[in-house]
Amino acid sequence: MSLGRYALIVMGIVTSTWAVAWLPVLSTLSVQERWAALAGSGLAALNTVAAYALVLWSQQRSTNVFLGAVLGGMLGRMAVMLVAVVAAVLGLGLPKVPLALALLAYFVLFLVLELAILHRRTSAQALPR
Repeated sequence: MSLGRYALIVMGIVTSTWAVAWLPVLSTLSVQERWAALAGSGLAALNTVAAYALVLWSQQRSTNVFLGAVLGGMLGRMAVMLVAVVAAVLGLGLPKVPLALALLAYFVLFLVLELAILHRRTSAQALPR
């Protein structure tokens, strides 16, 4: 699957879950809390697209390069996420709980999606042609 298609799937998931959650949950939140939840979901979406891009980039390279990109990328993405969350809370004054809940919920959802796609992709490559 291409990076563009993966990004479209991720944005589709974020958009559709926000649409479904609007009346029962999001409409009851304050404007600041909605912005915090949107920031959390956006950070998780950017994180998963960056992770997928690193995997695609490193997949056809040597094992050392692949592991370096995946593990180094993980460390780099965690650092960027930490800085972004701190900036959102301290710099923008966004509420912590909606930000953290949205970030973690979407992170888990996208991690499952990423693992399922990568498993299917590597399983298809392992099959004899």
